[in-house]
Amino acid sequence: MAEAIDHTLHSQVRRKHGPATRPRFSFEYFPPASPLAEERFWRTLRALGSFDPDFVSVTYGAGGTTQDRTIHAVERILNETDLKPAAHLTCVGASRAQIDALAEHYWAAGVRRIVALRGDAPKDQPNFKPQADGYAFAADLVAGLRRVADFEISVAAYPEVHPEAKSAEADLDNLKRKLDAGATRAITQFFFDPDDFLRFLDRARAAGITAPIIPGILPIVNFKRTCEIAASCKASIPSWLPGLFEGLEDQADVRDPVAASVAADLCRYLAARGVEEFHFYTLNRADLTSAVCRLLLCDAAMQAEPERRQLLVAGAAQ
Repeated sequence: MAEAIDHTLHSQVRRKHGPATRPRFSFEYFPPASPLAEERFWRTLRALGSFDPDFVSVTYGAGGTTQDRTIHAVERILNETDLKPAAHLTCVGASRAQIDALAEHYWAAGVRRIVALRGDAPKDQPNFKPQADGYAFAADLVAGLRRVADFEISVAAYPEVHPEAKSAEADLDNLKRKLDAGATRAITQFFFDPDDFLRFLDRARAAGITAPIIPGILPIVNFKRTCEIAASCKASIPSWLPGLFEGLEDQADVRDPVAASVAADLCRYLAARGVEEFHFYTLNRADLTSAVCRLLLCDAAMQAEPERRQLLVAGAAQ
């Protein structure tokens, strides 16, 4: 039955959008912590800005830290570029009044986009415990932001289920609560098996969720560190992936093209099945994400040429 749902929904997406739709991008950055990091941040931001992203988001640090740096980065992007910044807000370490005040500050400054997350517990707390006078969950935060102003709000989704969720069904119910509270779209946790995303998308649509669900793409900068992050959020590492990066720790000239190829193949597989929007976790690096975006744009241009389209169709089917 699941395979039948997959086929039906994916076919509907392809028929609706056709073969030559230009892909759309958004990019996530973390706020720089030093003058050298800030220089790299702005260099990366400007380089990827050439891809005309729908928005660029700036994170909080783990446990809700780096708030001041996040505010500074978001406001500079707003005032010094043509990009559309989205500020991350979490439920961690702040009261409702404090979060509402920050949201009001953002709105007054001209920020119209928020990424609303529950957030991770501080390192000295094994489990997340909402602040007594704070927002308990992301759905509560979304509802609170809606009371402040008419923000465009993105929330998180988990193709392989949130590590704290009781079940896949409960996790999907939580996503629906966030969207029903007023979120505009969902952006997924990163994944490396594209079918994990497509199956999740099918389940979401079957559950009545109609909002856009954007795949989160993480080009692999450091494979060991990526595995550590994946373990913490229960994102699976395909059995074939470690072999690609084995022995490449100190060979960036080989590792980086491999990483770009892995991310591009993932995106191409999704694009061939109707996915048009991609959100990249850039890690404040332009090179890998830029390579993937260029390849996707090239694919879209080639698809407009009938004599070359068959080459792409054959490649995507592999």
